[in-house]
Amino acid sequence: MTLRTALAAVTAGLAAACLTAAGPATASPAAAPGAAARNACSSSVSLDGFSDALDKTVFDGTYVGNFSALAADRRGTLTALSDRSALFRLDADTLAPRSVVPLADESGAALDSEGLVVDRDGTYLVSSETEPSIRRYSRTGKILDRLPVPDALRTAPAGRARANGSFEGLTLLPGGRTLVASMEYALSGDDPGLVRVQTWQRTRHGTWRPGAQYAYPVDAGLGVPEVAATPDGRLLVLERGFTSGVGNTVRLYLADARRAADVGGTGNLTASGVRTVRKSLLADLVACPSLGATARQPQPNPLLDNIEGMAVTGHGKGGLRVLLVSDDNQSAAQTTRFLRLRVRP
Repeated sequence: MTLRTALAAVTAGLAAACLTAAGPATASPAAAPGAAARNACSSSVSLDGFSDALDKTVFDGTYVGNFSALAADRRGTLTALSDRSALFRLDADTLAPRSVVPLADESGAALDSEGLVVDRDGTYLVSSETEPSIRRYSRTGKILDRLPVPDALRTAPAGRARANGSFEGLTLLPGGRTLVASMEYALSGDDPGLVRVQTWQRTRHGTWRPGAQYAYPVDAGLGVPEVAATPDGRLLVLERGFTSGVGNTVRLYLADARRAADVGGTGNLTASGVRTVRKSLLADLVACPSLGATARQPQPNPLLDNIEGMAVTGHGKGGLRVLLVSDDNQSAAQTTRFLRLRVRP
């Protein structure tokens, strides 16, 4: 047995064991009667389970962690993006790694990769918050294309975005013609409570051109690490913050941009001067049951960590199946943790 095969087998076994211990964390079986009510985070969100099985593990010589994004394709394959320039294909049920693909920029340098979309043809759209940028990669990690980015959204001094605060969330709307990227924090000169959301439209030639831009009202002190499209074209939006000695704040919102103004031509955004994206709170994850989870640093709920990635993995009578993952920053004080939610938007 090769080292890679052995590690995969161990990881799969650990994942299965942890999912069993944590509760019904697989997405497909129906929850037992009353389970959703007992595991409720709010009237709209319930917790199916969690898994720490991949925490501080290695696959094929690559550290498994630093996860910043998740994406599920139409075949149900799950992909996790590390902000250290690696794409992991995971088993959708056990979460065990099946392969890893290294990524790099045009010069071969590592990315600060934050957002991920699996496109209809199986290629990957990956955002990096360094410049920021969005590149299109083949399944083997070859750069195929690079999308144009409005000047104002570039990191200072080239633009008005703050370092480590630009493109974080990335999602493709139903139909596959509109790509959406969310900034993590406000631009310099904008109201700090307004985060810009940029769209691109797919042309008939398969390329992407910048489309409308919207203002999303973020809660005070929080940023937007991830967005995910719902089947009806709205967005699930994660808002997140961290307070030393207290822990993480993680909130899940439902957002609707259909009546929002296009602010692409607006210099400085003010709360009173723009028609923003409408949002409604689905759940503050501090209210979720902990299900026996433990934390390595102070947290208002031991279930919480640095949640950064999100994907809609399916939908049915019970609502949307949503998978979250935390970025452990390769730190002994943090955990790579997956959460499985049922969301009724």
